[in-house]
Amino acid sequence: MLCKDKITSIFCIIDDILKEINHSEDIRRKVSDSEIITTAFIAATSFYGNHRSAIKFVKQYNLFPNMLEESRFNRRLHNLGNLLYELFHLVASFYKEITCEMNYIIDSFPVPICQNIRINRCKIAKGKQYRGYTASMRSYFYGIKVQLVTTGEGIPIAFHFTVGKTADVKALDKITEIFPPEARLYGDSAYTDYQMEDYLLENKCVELKTQRKKNSKRLDTEKQSKLKLKMRKRIEVAISDIKKLFPRTIHSVTLKGFLIKITMYIFGLQLFKIISN
Repeated sequence: MLCKDKITSIFCIIDDILKEINHSEDIRRKVSDSEIITTAFIAATSFYGNHRSAIKFVKQYNLFPNMLEESRFNRRLHNLGNLLYELFHLVASFYKEITCEMNYIIDSFPVPICQNIRINRCKIAKGKQYRGYTASMRSYFYGIKVQLVTTGEGIPIAFHFTVGKTADVKALDKITEIFPPEARLYGDSAYTDYQMEDYLLENKCVELKTQRKKNSKRLDTEKQSKLKLKMRKRIEVAISDIKKLFPRTIHSVTLKGFLIKITMYIFGLQLFKIISN
């Protein structure tokens, strides 16, 4: 459970960023967007994404006494979906600048929308493109993949969603702009792409360091292999920390609402780790 000081710090961070980007909202509102987002953050990090419990909490402890009822809260949060994603990346950019981070790690994890036995009855997502396979677990799922990038210490600084069928290596095209020159990006063998490695090194001065398969054309030394394995374990811990925030099933009636909840879990871990540091 978050303490009051951390909640206050998170609210101040969010509110200051919204003011800095000149975010406008109706002055007649009794509950600001900063309060809505902070309450959603509390729900994601302390109540397994349960908005009703978070609303009750902020009212009970007089944090946001005018907080909206659940249905109105959900509508407001739903309208803030794009802003949440923008806030995440603004915080990430600021953190990268003050820490001068040069090591990054990429990995993906699946988030099922429904159980396989209920695929035909799923209403929020339909199509074969959502059928994916998790090699590490040797199992199929129906849902999305989260392509996650963390710092060398495991703090999330970028992510995007792909449908379950999308191969991990195709995610590299969407993230190449976020790394500073001379940065190093670590990933598992699923991100092996020699052309992308050469392109990033020649045009971006970014080293793509993926784990090598036994039949790879570019073999690693034992020292390089151990370093890559060490970095991979750090992002696996971050993914595990995100999944610990998940309820048994993520309830949502729309795909956008589903993605907003996933965004808040990742955003929540990011802010929690930054503040804790």
